[in-house]
Amino acid sequence: MPNRYTAVTKKDGDWWIGWIEEIPGVNCQERTRKELLETLRITLKEALELNRQESLRAAQSEFSEEAISL
Repeated sequence: MPNRYTAVTKKDGDWWIGWIEEIPGVNCQERTRKELLETLRITLKEALELNRQESLRAAQSEFSEEAISL
């Protein structure tokens, strides 16, 4: 089952703004809702990869990874 995230979107004047509810700092604005959703997908993917890289770097060596499901 793929990971699922919640995009909160809102029209604000001439712009669409949005953020990912579950991941702080993932927020975007675009001229159309369609563009906003695509930008949020890209930004979320980049943020998750960056967080993963930082976590592995912090662990340095001799660590294990475990999948956790809710």
